[in-house]
Amino acid sequence: MIEEEKYIPINKGHFELDTVERTLEFQTKMATGWEQEYKEYRDKWVALPKTRQIAEYPLLVDLELASACNLKCPMCYTITDEFKSKVKKGFMDFDLFKKIVDEIAGKVFAIRLSLRGEATLHKHFIDCIKYAKDKRIKEVSTLTHGGNLNLEFFKKAVDAGIDWITISIDGTDDEYNKIRKPLKFEDTLQRLQDIKQYKDENNLIKPVIKVQGIWPAIRPNPTKYYETIAPLVDLVSYNPLIDYLRKDTEIAYEENFACPQLYQRIVVGSDGQVMMCSNDEDGEEIIGNAYEESIYDIWHGEKLNKIRDIHNQPDGFKTMKVCKLCYYPRKMVPDEPAVVGNRHIIVENYINRKQEAGE
Repeated sequence: MIEEEKYIPINKGHFELDTVERTLEFQTKMATGWEQEYKEYRDKWVALPKTRQIAEYPLLVDLELASACNLKCPMCYTITDEFKSKVKKGFMDFDLFKKIVDEIAGKVFAIRLSLRGEATLHKHFIDCIKYAKDKRIKEVSTLTHGGNLNLEFFKKAVDAGIDWITISIDGTDDEYNKIRKPLKFEDTLQRLQDIKQYKDENNLIKPVIKVQGIWPAIRPNPTKYYETIAPLVDLVSYNPLIDYLRKDTEIAYEENFACPQLYQRIVVGSDGQVMMCSNDEDGEEIIGNAYEESIYDIWHGEKLNKIRDIHNQPDGFKTMKVCKLCYYPRKMVPDEPAVVGNRHIIVENYINRKQEAGE
């Protein structure tokens, strides 16, 4: 029996460090060129999990171009022995990528070319963007550490049609250099400046550029972080540090949680294995194989429907290891006042979660 009242967090753990005005402007930029469909996409992103309605296709497909990364950030799950023992680092076969895009084109609003690794390391990264845009995928995005995002590479991505790039920048100066080594903050800042100049000179709205960082790296000087980065990008945001290293033992959960991702998106790993959600970093719950099955069949398949049923039961998520360790059902409290320029904000943190990179 499905209970009526569920805690269904839509975009858990992501907070704007930006002004309300710039945040609204960012949404307008995101919608440029597909305004009506973008509204439909975002409305369904919220509505489908709440009604637990299964659309014909997911709204978004995450395509992990790379499960390998060339950094070893201290807070990242990819450095753990458990991840290394369970996930084979590699790159998605371009033919598999094309097979998936051929199927979902005209049926899925958006694709995300990233998950656990650094997507820009894929030798066909630019080709993937172009192929998806030529097939009229409305929104093609990626998440990157930005180390490969020099101006020439950026120009190629622009020409291919990329819509949205999120760059992870954790703090400034020495704080950034410590976390994101061997990248250097001054070099990353120069890349942002070059991108900003190129977009301005060519009157480009897209790709929209979002920068995000973990809160403990921003905390020492939020004003400096924001005022250094905001003039160069479209949006600045932050994330409270998640327990990616699986160190927490006393986890407080929201009551009656149900996961929204089961109605929003599907996640294909670089090896073709399809995971239950974007937070199944170790690939614990495999629901299909994209080499052998269609996205449609996996989306409507017995394995994913069983997981949906589990989440419809009172605290059913607690019977699944992936879900118990996930940050989505974890309780947060607005307990940390901070100042960004002349603005006062309250940072939400996960209960019993140490906010220190590497902890």
